[in-house]
Amino acid sequence: MADKYDLTPQSVFTDLKAGKIVLVDVREPAEFANQRIHGALLHPLSTFEPKAIPADGSRRIVFQCGSGKRSRMALNTFMKETGADAAHLAGGIAAWTSAGQPCIRLDPATGAIVDKGDY
Repeated sequence: MADKYDLTPQSVFTDLKAGKIVLVDVREPAEFANQRIHGALLHPLSTFEPKAIPADGSRRIVFQCGSGKRSRMALNTFMKETGADAAHLAGGIAAWTSAGQPCIRLDPATGAIVDKGDY
C-alpha cells in the first residue's frame, strides 16, 4: 500500500541531485559494495541506531534497501524514535535500477567497478 512515505525512483533521483535529501542505505556492507546509489550513506539495519542518522532538518532523510521492506522498517523506527519527517524509496534499489536510474556496481566476473550513469 503506497502512502506519502513511499517515494518513486524518479523523485528520489531528482531530490538527491538537488541536495534536498540524505539517502540512507540500510542494506548490509556486502550488498552496498556490490551495488549502490551515488551519494547514499551506509547505515545497516542490523546495527541501526536512528539517532546516529545525520538529521538536522535541512534535508529530508530517505531510506533505501534492496526491495523496500527493510527501508520501510528503518523509516518506521526512525520516525518513532526521532519524530523527524522521513520517507523511503519504494521498491528499493531493484525499483531504482528497473527505472534506469544511475548506480555503481561491482562486476562479479572482473571485480571492476561499473558506474552506470552519473549525476
